[in-house]
Amino acid sequence: MWMEIGTMNDIPKLGARVVKSNDGDIAVFRTADDEIFALYDRCPHNGGALSQGIVHGKAVACPLHNWNIDLVTGEVRGPDNGCSRTIPVSMNGEMIRLQIPEVKATGTNG
Repeated sequence: MWMEIGTMNDIPKLGARVVKSNDGDIAVFRTADDEIFALYDRCPHNGGALSQGIVHGKAVACPLHNWNIDLVTGEVRGPDNGCSRTIPVSMNGEMIRLQIPEVKATGTNG
């Protein structure tokens, strides 16, 4: 399911915005070159909020232990290893759209 989350101007250059989803928080990043990327807002190392990290080039440094995560692939850049799930992004003019996975209910409360 594609969801509009706002415009490029809603995210500062070299900054991030958090989008809530039923599948977990998503960090949406804007690079210095106005490229938009999205990852689940959780470092694969120790669960740090990537949205609070420092964006540099096409990577973000986790605020807890400075692990560098590639914004394109979600892969941790060496010497460490791991991966953060990426979210597909599309632009419609200035509008940012994310392809959010649909979460299927596993039971009912009642």
